[in-house]
Amino acid sequence: MQPNRTNAGTDAAALALHALAWTLGDSARASRLLDTTGLEAGELRARAGDPAVLAAALGFLEAHEPDLIACAEALDVKPSELVAARAALESQ
Repeated sequence: MQPNRTNAGTDAAALALHALAWTLGDSARASRLLDTTGLEAGELRARAGDPAVLAAALGFLEAHEPDLIACAEALDVKPSELVAARAALESQ
């Protein structure tokens, strides 16, 4: 998944949504995300487009490098692109 380079904020959000979907695709990883962020499943669904939530999801991946690398490989992006997306979302 190569993001469209025309709008960095939109691209960061789109990439983060794909990373969030990847994260939630594994029940153990999804549980860890909810435990780490303190979010409830319903709150996560309701706030999935919130830049702060998306940044937290990417930060969760950054905190566990094997997940960051596996997600980047699954999305066909570099891990540094996920890190940059988090930084972009945090600055919004």
